[in-house]
Amino acid sequence: MGKLESMLSPRVVALIGASEKEGTIGNQIMKNLLAGKEKRKIYPINPNYQTVLGLKCFASITQVPEHVDLAVIAIPAKSVPAVVEECGKCGVDGIVIISSGFREAGEEGAKLEQEIKKLQERYGFRVLGPNCLGFIRPHDSINATFLRSQPEPGEIAFISQSGALGSAILDWAVSTHIGFSMFASLGSMLDVDFGDLIDYLGEDPRTRSIIIYMEGVGSARKFMSAARGFARNKPIIILKPGKYAESAKAVKSHTGALAGNFEVYRAAFRRAGVLRVDEIEDLFNCASVLDSRYLPAGPNIAVITNAGGPGVIAADAIMDNFGEIADLSDETIAALSKVLPPQWSRGNPVDILGDADVERYSKAVEACLNDPKIDGIVVLYTPQGAAKSTDLAKRIVEIAKKKLKPILTVWMGENEVEEARRIFYENDVPTYPTPEKAIKTYMYMYKYKRNLELLYETPEELSVDLSPPKSHLKLIIRRAVAEGRTNLTQAEIDKFFDAYRIPRPEAHLAKNEDEAAAAASRLGYPVVLKIASPEIIHKTDIGGVVVGISSEENLRKCYRNLLESVKNAAPKARIDGVYVQKMKKFDYELILGAKKDKDFGSVILFGQGGIGVEFYRDFSIALPPLNQTLARRLMEETKIYRALSHGIRNKPPVDMKALEEIVVRFSNLIVDFPEFAEIDINPLAASRDDITALDARATIDVEALKQTDPHAHLSILPYPTKYVVPWRLKDGTEVLLRPIRPEDEKIEYEFIKGLSEETSRFRFFRIIKELSHEDLVRFCNIDYDREMAIIAEITEAGVKKEIGVARLITEPGKKRGEFAIVLADKYQGKGLGTKLMDMLIEIAQEKRLESIYGIIMRENKKMIRLAQKMGFTIRPSEEGYVATLDLI
Repeated sequence: MGKLESMLSPRVVALIGASEKEGTIGNQIMKNLLAGKEKRKIYPINPNYQTVLGLKCFASITQVPEHVDLAVIAIPAKSVPAVVEECGKCGVDGIVIISSGFREAGEEGAKLEQEIKKLQERYGFRVLGPNCLGFIRPHDSINATFLRSQPEPGEIAFISQSGALGSAILDWAVSTHIGFSMFASLGSMLDVDFGDLIDYLGEDPRTRSIIIYMEGVGSARKFMSAARGFARNKPIIILKPGKYAESAKAVKSHTGALAGNFEVYRAAFRRAGVLRVDEIEDLFNCASVLDSRYLPAGPNIAVITNAGGPGVIAADAIMDNFGEIADLSDETIAALSKVLPPQWSRGNPVDILGDADVERYSKAVEACLNDPKIDGIVVLYTPQGAAKSTDLAKRIVEIAKKKLKPILTVWMGENEVEEARRIFYENDVPTYPTPEKAIKTYMYMYKYKRNLELLYETPEELSVDLSPPKSHLKLIIRRAVAEGRTNLTQAEIDKFFDAYRIPRPEAHLAKNEDEAAAAASRLGYPVVLKIASPEIIHKTDIGGVVVGISSEENLRKCYRNLLESVKNAAPKARIDGVYVQKMKKFDYELILGAKKDKDFGSVILFGQGGIGVEFYRDFSIALPPLNQTLARRLMEETKIYRALSHGIRNKPPVDMKALEEIVVRFSNLIVDFPEFAEIDINPLAASRDDITALDARATIDVEALKQTDPHAHLSILPYPTKYVVPWRLKDGTEVLLRPIRPEDEKIEYEFIKGLSEETSRFRFFRIIKELSHEDLVRFCNIDYDREMAIIAEITEAGVKKEIGVARLITEPGKKRGEFAIVLADKYQGKGLGTKLMDMLIEIAQEKRLESIYGIIMRENKKMIRLAQKMGFTIRPSEEGYVATLDLI
């Protein structure tokens, strides 16, 4: 058991600051801990008491006679570091620091927090807080908080950064009988943060979903990695405040001006597959209905109601939330006409009239369930007519249990419908007091499902070099910094674009009027003149750009006017010359840019460009690295996407595949160069047959030059090109060993389907008959931070073929990983297994794992021999054998 698990499931707890005094925090925490005394030992610590609430009290944790899994600290901040050090010396696994007065209190408090951080790093215990409420796990009867609320056991985990808001939300949830698998308050997140708890809850069978109140992400890399893993199987719903808070930091690019911190958070949540909601109530509404196995197939909703007014309100809510009012098929209208009065609405909403009984309701619901045009149903009930509230609720529950399509219910009223709502709650049928809440939740459900589908759609293979030459480009940046400047010139930026195959117009730097004329003659008119100065970022603003020059006479005149205009506007600016560029015709002006966000590192922006870019504000943001699917998704989220893909008025569509490739290449550029603080291509000019970077600006982050981690600027680890290795089998066959990619779904499918029954059973402990897209996503779309899969690829008659794969999956929060290797039958016994195992050992050592292990069937003699040859210890287990290799 890791230290976090031991801390959150403690057998021995010490409360430092325990008190006999009624109304104190130390007294309330003690009472809460004692509620679970049947499951664990509790030691009060306070030098001022002999006993606390009937238990012997110790003066110091050093006097406790056994190992302590969890220490809860509730004493003044200035005394905390000394007590924390005592905990470290005693080998305590985890500490909850309830005390406030740290970073949030100013400079002195921040120093105290730094002392604790150093102690945590020295002794290796885990810390929740400081300045937090603690945590509650109702199923295990552990309440390490001072809250008086005692939530019921349930399947929702609630993580809150804010103590005050967290306690208020918890109080509300308890009053409405919402159960929890965990409640945790993170406070300052000195150590334990969102990523840690998401990893922990991902392994918890009692947790079906997580709801989060987040002010800041903490470790973005850890959060993204944990959330992406959890969200594939269980939903995460997040409420993030600060939607309209604007950064006061000065920016030098349009991307920097547009991509505020909240927009970046939204992009990060989409990429992680989590759902962001707007209101506190939405957290619980969504957590209660989001089940990854049962989500709406589409946005087409049917409304069944016994009152016209609420039906109209529901229809408005569907449109307000970007849903679709489902068109009823002719068959459904005919079926409804047989069971409804002649005056029924004959459309959607389906008004079954005020005198509707239970039978009329149920037949209307069943008719709509059978309609392929309908994705989900909202049933509205107002207390009138023949249908009794509870009787109808029971019938709807019977229908909903068939789980043909999502059914959400709206029972309007108070006392008369209270019992019906209880029936719905007990049977997991979503119910709401108003149509608006039901529709809003349904659309959240659909957006969550759609986001996951889009996120893991199989990307196409693009002609993109994953590792272009870049050492000479690093030198350009270092020379610029050595000259005392942080802005690259257009000529320098062009070298980056050429290396990454981002198309640009042919251009030349002219030092004088004659050179400009000669350059224009070579390029052919019309041309554009641009001032070349590392000190002038927005050239257009000071008359530093002249377009549409069609003759030498005009060029010479424009050249002189341009220099004069710039000299008047920026007399001290260094002028390197004038850039002469071939002028291009285009239909659309786009922007493609990147900036560094304070929380998530480098982010990419795409949208409508040109001089009105900040006015139109038509853009979307994504986190690199991007593949073809993610590049298209980035573009789809803009208004201009439809014009680009379908054309508009007299403008034709553009080559979307070419545009996707440019976005992916730009993403690779950002991945490879943490030195860029901000970079814009604006405009990225696009027409039917041509996409060109007409103008660009780039700013250097000088601090990044000191960074030793090449990917410190990324919150998602990129494709690890360092593991791409050419190799030969014993018979001389050339093989490429490389990490797997999402694009490999097809060859992975063919590889697994081609395995013999015996080989399939040895690897998967069963014979694989079918593979779904979801299965292949799990194999191919991996998080390189916590998993590695190296495939062996050969090329036969120009076709790529997978012949083996080795996989290493690290256990979150632990120092070990599980390996598995499988080879195509034809390629066994040729040295490939040994090579792949050796690569896994190298990768495990780079990840600083302490050991790796694999589960091997008894009959799999070849794998047992390989493990023995590589130094593994083989021990019997229920499944066969466990092969373990210690790495330290």
